[in-house]
Amino acid sequence: MIGDLSVDLISATVQLEQPLGDGSRTVGTGFLVHDQGPDGKPRTVLVTAAHVFEKMPSVSVRIGYRVQAKDGVWRYDPQTLKIRDGDHPLWVKHAGRDVAAIVVEAPPEFAKAAIPLAWLAKDDTFSTYSLGPGDEMMALGFPRGLSANPAGFPILRSGRVASYPLAPATAFPTFLLDFSVFPGNSGGPVFMAQGARRRPGSTETQEVQFVAGMLTQQVELSGERLEIGIVTHAKYIRETVALLDKTPGPPIPRAKAAPPEPVTRGATEAVSVTGYAR
Repeated sequence: MIGDLSVDLISATVQLEQPLGDGSRTVGTGFLVHDQGPDGKPRTVLVTAAHVFEKMPSVSVRIGYRVQAKDGVWRYDPQTLKIRDGDHPLWVKHAGRDVAAIVVEAPPEFAKAAIPLAWLAKDDTFSTYSLGPGDEMMALGFPRGLSANPAGFPILRSGRVASYPLAPATAFPTFLLDFSVFPGNSGGPVFMAQGARRRPGSTETQEVQFVAGMLTQQVELSGERLEIGIVTHAKYIRETVALLDKTPGPPIPRAKAAPPEPVTRGATEAVSVTGYAR
């Protein structure tokens, strides 16, 4: 049973970054999902937009893990993750959508924070809850590489569904969300968490909590940003995770502690455009 999806997803969402030679850094967002491998053993899967990894040229990225001290204070504790073996990607990519997944060995507290795969919307979720244009959803991410605080927690924002129809996902694999998208947002979860939603035509309310999908792009027209995000349905995140069992590959990548270095998070820090699609 889901407790508070907003808090649970904040805990599971991480910043992905790769420093570049010119002093800037490429930034994206990812979130951790709990799943089982073919052998039945639990595993932690990092999912993000495929273009986030594709536009990071080096073999490793930094995952923005967070650590809570005994006094309750959180601190930012990034670790490195190898995403390539030479030119060979260590992640799997959906054949038709901008979604990637990679198995990671996360710190114990983060492995526990990974959300169950079952919390991702299924094919019939949108129709079951009669979702449509105007419904509010929330999104987590690191716009322009910014976090909510020095501890590295993601920024929570909201927007309204701006397209119709939303289902079935096979016919409409993406939908629009009315909110501003910035570099660093790509790969973040988009979700609904309402404690008392009333379906159209009904007098009864129900709790609605699920991950609707992943922010993968923004809408641009003739080079102008329209402040509309494109969300890829959760169905394709599920399908991408399933590819991990169908694609032969190397052993599970291990995240190792990153060497100590200052991590600036101010608004003036240069960030590349990988966080959104043109």
